[in-house]
Amino acid sequence: MTVLVFGSANADLVFAVPDLPAPGVTVLGGDLRALPGGKGANQAVAAARDGARVSFAGCVGRDAFATVATAALRGAGVDLSRLAVVDLPTGCASICVDPAGRNQIAVAPGANLAARAAQVEDAALHPGATLLMQMEVPPAEVATLVHRAKDRGARVVLNLAPPAEIPAEALRRLDLLVANEHEAAVLGARLGCGAGADALRGALGCDVAVTLGEAGAVLAGAAGPLRVPAFHVTPVDTTGAGDCWCGVLCAALDRGLPAEAALRRAAAAAALACTRPGAAAGMPVAAETDVLLR
Repeated sequence: MTVLVFGSANADLVFAVPDLPAPGVTVLGGDLRALPGGKGANQAVAAARDGARVSFAGCVGRDAFATVATAALRGAGVDLSRLAVVDLPTGCASICVDPAGRNQIAVAPGANLAARAAQVEDAALHPGATLLMQMEVPPAEVATLVHRAKDRGARVVLNLAPPAEIPAEALRRLDLLVANEHEAAVLGARLGCGAGADALRGALGCDVAVTLGEAGAVLAGAAGPLRVPAFHVTPVDTTGAGDCWCGVLCAALDRGLPAEAALRRAAAAAALACTRPGAAAGMPVAAETDVLLR
C-alpha cells in the first residue's frame, strides 16, 4: 500500500507577532523562522510520520529555499523520485502567527505552478495506492490526474484547499473530497447546492468530509453522515493542522482502518499539530497519536 501525494512544497517564513497585521499597519514581531511547508509536502510528511509509505510528486526551484522546502520530506523518509527541479523560484509562504495560534498567510506559488500530472506514471496509480492532492498546483493538472488515477483503480482523495475552480466532472470521480467550512461554502455556491457534507455529496456523488475546526468533522458517505469531535488542546500554531488531518486520514485509510477510526485518528493528530510551531515540522509521529487516542 502506498500514499502518493501530488502537490506543493514551500519554504514557510514564519513571523511570531503580538497581533495579526491589519491593513496599513506594521507589526513588530519576534525572530524569523524558515520552515518547510506547502500543503502537499505537509500532507506527505503527516502521512509518513503516521507510518505510511509515501511518495511525493511536485516541483522546487534551484535556490536555497528548495533545501528548506524539502527538509521535512527527507527527514520523514518520503520518496522524492518524482520531485522535479525547475527554473522557477521555490514556492514561499509568509506566515504571521499570534499568541492564540491564529495565522495569516500569503503564498507565492513559484515552482509549484510547474507541477505536472505527467510526473506520476500510470504504474503508480494502481488499486493499492491512495492518491492525495490539493489545489496549490495547477487545477488542470489535478483534474487530469484525478481521471487517470480513477481509470487505473487508485483511491483518489482531493483536499479542496485553497478553493480553486476544478471541473465538476473531475470532482464526481473522486472517492473522497475534503474541505473546510469556507471551502465547502465556495464549492456549494459554485454547484448551486448547500455547503454541508450531505448536500455536496448529493451534488457530486462522491464521499465528502467537511472539517469544522474545534467542532470536529463530518463525513457524508454511503452509510450516512458520520460526525467525529475534535480533541481539545491549547493551540500554539494552527498552521498545517488541516494538512495533518488530511495526511493522517489517508494514511489510516490506506492501511485499512474503517472510516470512523480513520477520522478519529486524523482528529487526534491534527490536535497535536496545533500544539507545536510550524507546519510540516509540527506533524506528530504515530506513537504520539496513539497515546492521545488512548
